Amino acid sequence: MEENNDKAEIYSQRVRAGKRTYFFDVKSTRSNDYYLTITESKRKFKDENYSYEKHKIFLYKEDFVKFVEALQDTIDHVKGELLSEEALADLERMEQAPENVTVDEDLKWE
Repeated sequence: MEENNDKAEIYSQRVRAGKRTYFFDVKSTRSNDYYLTITESKRKFKDENYSYEKHKIFLYKEDFVKFVEALQDTIDHVKGELLSEEALADLERMEQAPENVTVDEDLKWE
C-alpha cells in the first residue's frame, strides 16, 4: 500500500494566501493517467482549539484546457466588468508585488 501512495503523487505545490492555503497536487491513477487535486485549507479556531476546514476538487487532464480558459474568462470578467477603477488598481498593485502569497514547491499535503 505504501508503494502505491508514493507512485500516486507526482508533483505538489503549496500557495499560502492569508488565512487560506491552497494545495495543487498532481497524482496518477493505477493506469498511469494524471489528474490534479486542488485543495483549499482554512484554519478555524473554536474553544481555544483549532481545526482545518478543507475543500477539494478533482480536475482530470482532459478538462485542463477548458478549466484554465473558464478561470481566465471569469477573472477577466471580474476585472473588466465588476471592479471599480480603484479596486482594479489595488489588485494590479498586489499582482505586481504579492505580499501575503507564497508558493512552496517542496512541501506536500499530508
